[in-house]
Amino acid sequence: MKRPSHTSKLAPKGLARSMPTSGALDRVAEKLNLPFYEVPTGWKFFGNLMDAGKLSICGEESFGTGSDHIREKDGIGTCISIHLYINVECTSIHLAVLAWLSIIAFRNKDKKPGEKLVLCLMLCMSIGRLMEGTSSLDMTTRQALDTLLLYLISKGKTGDVYGDYTLQFADDFTYTDPVDGSVVTKQGVRFVFTDGSRIIFRLSGTGSAGATVRIYIEQFEPDSSKHDVDAQIALKPLIDLALSTSKLKEFTRREQPTVIT
Repeated sequence: MKRPSHTSKLAPKGLARSMPTSGALDRVAEKLNLPFYEVPTGWKFFGNLMDAGKLSICGEESFGTGSDHIREKDGIGTCISIHLYINVECTSIHLAVLAWLSIIAFRNKDKKPGEKLVLCLMLCMSIGRLMEGTSSLDMTTRQALDTLLLYLISKGKTGDVYGDYTLQFADDFTYTDPVDGSVVTKQGVRFVFTDGSRIIFRLSGTGSAGATVRIYIEQFEPDSSKHDVDAQIALKPLIDLALSTSKLKEFTRREQPTVIT
C-alpha cells in the first residue's frame, strides 16, 4: 500500500467517514499520511469538505461511498474514482475498471466461492482487522431513549477496566466543521477502548417505532493468526459488555435486540 508519489490532481486530498462507520479508514489514512475526518451521519458534511478541497473519498455506515470526482453517492463512478486514486498511472477510465477487475481475478483465481479475497486479507495484514456488528432496539418513546443516553454518558470514565478492555474515553460525539466552524452535538455516545475497539450508541432516524437506538460494535484484531475467526464469535465479549454496561434490558424491557446485522 503506497501513496501516489506524483503531483497529479488525482492524488487524494483526504479521507472521511461518518462516526459509526468502521475505523479501518482511520488506519489507512494514517498509513498513507493523509488528512482524515470523522463526521456526523449525513452527506452534507462530506459535501462541505469536498467544496473546500479537503476530501477525496468518503463513506458512511449504511455502506454509501462517494468521492469528489462527481457528487454521486455509490455507483460505478465512485469505484472508478477510488481505483484511479490508487493507481494514478491509468489514463483511461475503461482501462482502469478492466485493470482493477483483472487484478482481483488474477490474485484470486484459485479461490473458491465464499472464500476471502486475497486483497482483503492483504489489507487486514497491513492495518489489522476490524470486525463490525450492528444491533437495533426499538424503544417506546424518545424520552426513554434520551434517559438511556444520559445514563451512558455518565457511565464511562477514562481508565475503567471491563475484562480485557480498558476505556480510553467515553463521550457524546460533537463535530466542529473545519470549513464553516458550525458545531453539531449529541451525535451518539462512544466508548472507545485503548486497543482501538469501540461501542457506539446512537439515535436512529429510520426506526420503525417510537425511537430506535443503534448499537455499533467494533473489535480491533491486530493478530493476523486470528483474522479468520468468525466475526460474531470475536464480537461476543464486546456485545456482552455493551448489554451489561448499558442496562439495556432495564431501559428497553426487551430480552434481545430488535434487529441484528
